[in-house]
Amino acid sequence: MSQRQYAFQRENPVPAGPASLAYVSRAQYSREWNSSLHTHGCAELFFITGGHGRFRTQQEDIPVTIRDVVIVNANVPHTEVSQLESPLEYTVLGVEGLGTLAGAEGYSMVHLHTDWEELMGCLRMMLQEAAQAQPGYERVCRNLMDVVLIRLSRQGDIALSGEAAGPRSSRECGLVRRYIDNHFKENLTLDQLAGLAHLNKYYLAHTFQREFGVSPINYLISRRIEESRFLLRETDHSISQIAQILGFSSLSYFSQSFRRLEGVSPVEYRRRRRIPAGKRV
Repeated sequence: MSQRQYAFQRENPVPAGPASLAYVSRAQYSREWNSSLHTHGCAELFFITGGHGRFRTQQEDIPVTIRDVVIVNANVPHTEVSQLESPLEYTVLGVEGLGTLAGAEGYSMVHLHTDWEELMGCLRMMLQEAAQAQPGYERVCRNLMDVVLIRLSRQGDIALSGEAAGPRSSRECGLVRRYIDNHFKENLTLDQLAGLAHLNKYYLAHTFQREFGVSPINYLISRRIEESRFLLRETDHSISQIAQILGFSSLSYFSQSFRRLEGVSPVEYRRRRRIPAGKRV
């Protein structure tokens, strides 16, 4: 899959606040595309911009093509499947605090006969702003999202509602944190952690940061550094051995991470804090 996606931080997060942009993504089908059912902790708005394919939930399998818009509520299992001869292309908005007034299937779909070019203009500008990341780009993207939602709400076949994000994202972030606590010595990646939580990795990074004030990877590093302090004080392992034990990819990465969090190098920390062998318990 060829994909670029940009995560956003909510300016003033409140549990039941207005709709908030979590990410914007553009995807094009490739043979590496993974078409397994999955869920997200926020609503997703799919704008089909090219090709042909199918949108699947646990109950339904519907064809999609250009000018189709599919809105999927948070935590609804879904996936996209492309025709090989006509690769599917789409842009996605991940939006917290939003839902579609759909039936039990948890999604709505409409084929747009009007407003398509105007919506595409907004989406292209959002992607451009996010890619360039100039000062104020997040505010621009959020304002453009508001325009998109207002335009969509004018369509008679789509009914949107404010929907506070449920407790699922908090539960899943807690699960990821506990997993890191128990496996921080392993070679963990954001993709692996997102797969564990069945969340989009950009959404996981966004919600984890919101829940705990730190990204999943930085939390992983902080747990490793916490353990390294004990190893530096209490063991005779070399600095290189400690870096390897704790899953750092290199000695230099360990040293840089340690200095960033502790303000001194591992060698200096050991010299200052080393407990003599005869006094260790």
